Order: sequence, then C-alpha cells, then structure tokens
Amino acid sequence: MTSPAPSPAPVVSGLAPALGAYLIWGFLPLYLILVKTVPPFEFVGWRIVWTLPLCLLIVAYRRQFPELLAALKSPRSLLALLASAVLIGINWFVYIWAIMEGEVFATSIGYYLNPLVNVLLGTLVLGEKLSRRQWLAVAIAAVAVALLAAGAVTSLWISLTLGFSFALYGLVRKQVAVGSLPGLTIESAILLLPAAGIAAWYAMSPQGSSFGQDWWMSGLIMFSGVVTAVPLLMFAIAARRMDYSTLGFIQYLSPTIVFFLGLFVFHQPLAPAKLASFVLIWVAVGVFVWDMWAKRRAASA
Repeated sequence: MTSPAPSPAPVVSGLAPALGAYLIWGFLPLYLILVKTVPPFEFVGWRIVWTLPLCLLIVAYRRQFPELLAALKSPRSLLALLASAVLIGINWFVYIWAIMEGEVFATSIGYYLNPLVNVLLGTLVLGEKLSRRQWLAVAIAAVAVALLAAGAVTSLWISLTLGFSFALYGLVRKQVAVGSLPGLTIESAILLLPAAGIAAWYAMSPQGSSFGQDWWMSGLIMFSGVVTAVPLLMFAIAARRMDYSTLGFIQYLSPTIVFFLGLFVFHQPLAPAKLASFVLIWVAVGVFVWDMWAKRRAASA
C-alpha cells in the first residue's frame, strides 16, 4: 500500500510583516516624543551605535555572514554602501529633527512624495518608461510641491529632503546586490566612527551626554536600535513573500498614520497651503495606485 503524497507546503503571506514594518514606521513619532530631550544630532549618533550590534545579532541568527563578507570584499559594493550610508544618515537626522521641532506634516508629505520620486528617478536615471497615468501623478505632485513653495516654504525643504534622500537611497541600494539587513549592517559600521564621535562630543560638552544619566532615558536610547533594525527586517521578509505592487500600496500606511498623529496627537495647525498640498498628493497617490493595480490586472489577464 502506497503512502499518500505529501501535501504542498503552505504559502506564508507577507502581509503581516509588511503591516508590522509600516505600522512601526508610522507610529515612530510617538517614540520620538519620549526622547525629545535628547538633541537630534546626538540621538542620530546613538541610533547608529545601538543599531549595529542588533544587526550583527540578527545576521548571526539568520546565518547571513557569508553575504556580509562577500559585500565587504567587493570595492564596488562598499563604495555604493558608503553613498547609501550618507544618504540614510541625512534622512534619519532630518526626520528626527523635524518631528522634534513639530514639523510632523512636512515629514508625512515627504514620505507621500517618496514613491513618486522613485518613479521619476527611475525614468531620469534608469531609463524606465512612465505610463500616462504615472506622468499625471508626477505632475499633480509637482503642483503640490509648488503650493508648498508658495505657502509653506519654511517646511518645504524638509519634505523634499526626506522624499529625495530616501528615493536616492533606494536607487543606490538597487545598484548593489546586497540584502537589506547585511546592507544596513555595513552602513551602520561605516557610520559608527562619526556616530561615536558625535556621542563623545556631547559627553564632553557642558550639558553632558543624554545616555547614562538615568536608566529610563538610557533604555529609550538603546531601543532606537530595535526600531531601526526590526521594521527593516520585517520589510525584507515581506518583500520576498508578496508582490512588490501590493507592498507599494501598503507603504502609504506609514505617512497616513503620521498625518493623523500630527492632526490629533501633536495638534499641528493645518495651514491652507499644506491642506491643499495634502489633497493634491492624495489625488496623485490615487492615480499612482490606480495605474499600479491596472497593470497588475492586465498582467494577470
């Protein structure tokens, strides 16, 4: 009597890790409220310092050291990761500074713009072709930026810096065959020396270091490594398990959460120029998502 054929392994969905990653990124401003007394520049330094050991632990757990060592032996990969490290460092500092200074809406606009900037950079740098709907979405977003320039110019640089720095970061990382976690580990190692220098400079300043003064604040600063490495790991898992178009749709969850936090938690005044800009960006996002789903349906058909 023959034994029954083994049933196929169940397909594990990437929806849960994707939602987890974007929920953590969306609610990150609530964590930054708790560390508001730490100078933003110092906090970025400590964030890098505490991200590296956690990344190394996860790399060891996932047995990714061969991939890490292969990247370290490649001059091209190291050069690309040096550039991406600078870009992500700028992105982290501007985001943390903006949240601590109360510019919550500006950060939300920046991450709404990010996917549209990705599409535009893909056309200008990689020679990719845009559909008519994608061009329409980019044009509507450009009008939104023009409104910000006219009515909220003081915060425009925050939105553009966040949108473009993260888009350029993704573009650079796209050119190097290194996984998300090994890449972040190397980027953190590259930034470790300047980060340690920043922490030491604050420690020698008259006000002293924010780390080590009390256990609560020190624990919160150490937790910055968790909120950096864990969502990125969840994102990497989700990216392997689900369609990138679906993942692209879920990414709008994060800036939407930040928008509502700015409105109901931070009680930010929503100036007419910013409100009009949000409306236009939501329209652009709607057009972008419509095009994404239309392509997916056509491919399925």
